[in-house]
Amino acid sequence: MRLDPVPPRVPRATPPLARPRGRHAAAATAFVAVLALTGCAGSTTPGGAPDDASAGPPATSDATTGFPLTLENCGVEVTLDAPPERVVTIKSSATEMVLALGAGERIVGTGFPDGPAPAELADEAGDLPVLSDKVPAAEVVLEALPDLVYAGWESNLTAEGAGDRAVLADLGVATYVSPSACKDPAHRPERLSFDDVFAEITETAALLGVPDEGAALVAEQREALAAVEPDDRGLTALWYSSGTDVPYVGAGIGAPQMLLDAVGLTNIAAGVPDTWASFSWEQVAQDDPDVIVLVDSAWNSADKKRELLATSPATANLTAVRAERYLVVPFAASEAGVRNVEAAADLAEQLAALDLG
Repeated sequence: MRLDPVPPRVPRATPPLARPRGRHAAAATAFVAVLALTGCAGSTTPGGAPDDASAGPPATSDATTGFPLTLENCGVEVTLDAPPERVVTIKSSATEMVLALGAGERIVGTGFPDGPAPAELADEAGDLPVLSDKVPAAEVVLEALPDLVYAGWESNLTAEGAGDRAVLADLGVATYVSPSACKDPAHRPERLSFDDVFAEITETAALLGVPDEGAALVAEQREALAAVEPDDRGLTALWYSSGTDVPYVGAGIGAPQMLLDAVGLTNIAAGVPDTWASFSWEQVAQDDPDVIVLVDSAWNSADKKRELLATSPATANLTAVRAERYLVVPFAASEAGVRNVEAAADLAEQLAALDLG
């Protein structure tokens, strides 16, 4: 998946904690040795990884039920002997999933944030240590001494990124990737649905040893989703994520398509069998969508997209541009995760408020 670059920002400093002994420290030492021998790690990213770290919060009294736990994730077997006490999250979708399941105190480092957390998670998210504004280097991840690395994209877990999955597993560090982001089509949904999102919530809750919290969150989200009323006007839409000369759009099998379906919009790029894809302004002009969904991110804001669409000869005469028929969605809500239902409800409200004249 391609994205516009994220501008760097100064990582948040975190107070030093007492370094754990035993397996965590041995794993970190061994991994550094592996990096030195193979040269597989990316460059070190200065950040908020703690110089020392405590053993982390203890699991709740019934959290060990269901462990040892083994599952298949993107074709990789993942085994946890006990609920992880120290978690590194990469991408906002992973961070917000752990927070929403009530396990935020276990997060010992985050990387590659896509934007601000939603209001209900903002205070807790703001206190988390940031390892890197992009994908943290493998040695930086290991300095945080995690039991589990939870990544939003499979491409985050490579030798040049946060660490090779097999190498991390050999060192006793489990890895998990959002199933919707598996690179091999055989291991990801053919077409993402809310049931797939709820399945990830359930599976992540099982990994963290909090199945009851997962069940409660799924029930809450199912109820909220049922309250979303799709628009019945037969409107078409463009999901505009990024790009200038060539638009990068929400295509037919990922979260954008799922959200457009939920609010009753027909995606003009639905025929493209991908999650996101390059499109063309010529095709957009030919389809002339009724509304345009603008993905809002720190590195490519909705306001910048509005300006581009209004001033470019290729798009200035589009019906949606002339009438300013825009819907806005935060980038972090445009990927599979706990924000999708909230995004669907918000988009439905924005759509209902549009005056189509």
